[in-house]
Amino acid sequence: MGSVEEEEAPLIEQGLISQEPKLYAEDGSVDLHGNPPLKEKTGNWKACPFILGNECCERLAYYGIAGNLITYLTTKLHQGNVSAARNVTTWQGTCYLTPLIGAVLADAYWGRYWTIACFSGIYFIGMSALTLSASVPALKPAECIGGFCPSATPAQYAMFFGGLYLIALGTGGIKPCVSSFGADQFDDTDSRERVRKASFFNWFYFSINIGALVSSSLLVWIQENRGWGLGFGIPTVFMGLAIVSFFFGTPLYRFQKPGGSPITRISQVVVASFRKSTLRVPEDAALLYETQDKNSAIAGSRKIEHTDDCQYLDKAAVISDEESKSGDFSNSWRLCTVTQVEELKILIRMFPIWASGIIFSAVYAQMSTMFVQQGRAMDCKIGSFQIPPAALGTFDTASVIIWVPLYDRFIVPLARRFTGVDKGFTEIQRMGVGLFVSVLCMAAAAIIEIIRLRLANELGLVESGAPVPISVLWQIPQYFILGAAEVFYFIGQLEFFYDQSPDAMRSLCSALALLTNALGNYLSSLILTLVTYFTTMNGGQGWISDNLNSGHLDYFFWLLAGLSLVNMAVYFFSAANYKQKKAS
Repeated sequence: MGSVEEEEAPLIEQGLISQEPKLYAEDGSVDLHGNPPLKEKTGNWKACPFILGNECCERLAYYGIAGNLITYLTTKLHQGNVSAARNVTTWQGTCYLTPLIGAVLADAYWGRYWTIACFSGIYFIGMSALTLSASVPALKPAECIGGFCPSATPAQYAMFFGGLYLIALGTGGIKPCVSSFGADQFDDTDSRERVRKASFFNWFYFSINIGALVSSSLLVWIQENRGWGLGFGIPTVFMGLAIVSFFFGTPLYRFQKPGGSPITRISQVVVASFRKSTLRVPEDAALLYETQDKNSAIAGSRKIEHTDDCQYLDKAAVISDEESKSGDFSNSWRLCTVTQVEELKILIRMFPIWASGIIFSAVYAQMSTMFVQQGRAMDCKIGSFQIPPAALGTFDTASVIIWVPLYDRFIVPLARRFTGVDKGFTEIQRMGVGLFVSVLCMAAAAIIEIIRLRLANELGLVESGAPVPISVLWQIPQYFILGAAEVFYFIGQLEFFYDQSPDAMRSLCSALALLTNALGNYLSSLILTLVTYFTTMNGGQGWISDNLNSGHLDYFFWLLAGLSLVNMAVYFFSAANYKQKKAS
């Protein structure tokens, strides 16, 4: 973070950022008392440590539950493998769907600050309920006696799953708001602060992975060796610290006003354009309806300049003869401002960029599925120590922790010399690099699998299905490459959906970005189902059989690499035709 100040001097010399300091933020934000925020006393990096601390602690709490949940369900609630796996995936899917609830509330009614505050309370209650269910004897099932494992009572199930789904609701309210609220601390109209905002997204993702690293290593060990009450209690304490950290920064924050329901505004544009389908759009865009005030009619939003695409929607902003004579422009279901129409156009333009995240997330999902299965078919011993294949996911986290400072301190200044972009790469360029690196990740996994299968054939291990004597550490490159792809794509995605989304829809667009994670997991499951069906049609072993030595997991990885290449090509075409948002 300290590198940002050092980088500003050469940026000033190159004319990439303004040298004229402004006294107040001019992006429509307000301070705690509702006044224009004074730059010296609010926002910027002085407010961000509290937000980054909140995110780090919250992610530690989340992954402290999610990382080893299936073990608790099978060993303590005595569920079967299939039932436990179904409960875990259903819960995780819910965690990526509930952000839509938090996003709508934040953008329409409460604002990001109060949405984070309220849902953090729900989150903490859920964590506390989960901890009690694993600590209080009456709330947890009895231990197994011999081969008999008593089922949990309805009350025990209600306590555990009630807490679990309160966490899903709580994290849903927080997820789409925290990154946007952090970015709100930087004035979009100040080129100096835009440089710092780009750096903020890097360190935000860094904070996520610090929390994930601690939970996936230390907390998992505590849960399995010191008890689940303590293993769930520690994440609960960290969630409490996350809330404290967030509230401590309150006097320093800048706040964006909620702009009303984005769903209502979108519906109004569709209805108004349909009602005026017979009217002709004037060639002069200045004749379309827009408020004469400096700010738009949407609270907390700047005006957006007119664009020529999707001209049918412009009919919603055409002033009819009847409206011109009466002077009544108040019915938004008949007449919308240019800014309101442009909001919908932006969402339409963003769709192909958004869709690229689904296949990228499907590739990312392999880290916790097929990469683990591949590792199980390899030699997991280092001396006398047995490495759990899932533990190699730590190398992905470590890769992110290494790549973020490298990107922020070295790659950005180097890229700036070639691109002339103050933050090194535009968001679209950065995401494109991430898509390319994801192809390399799948190729690396496929090459390791080819070597593993060749060795299995040479040693006669195909029929037995025994682990092949090739060290599981050979998987490290694919995890490390995947971490690099994350730093480019996921952080670029965070920044893109903040910068390019309409001002009053930033939480909603962040939620839509998170939705690609859920859809990517569903797509991965669909691809697996289709591959298994088609490769076993004639009684064959299939690419992904229970005995991986007789299968062809390498073909599956090449398939994902091919899909990623196609996805990248479509993305580059969409990116080349993408029109940037132009706010006044």
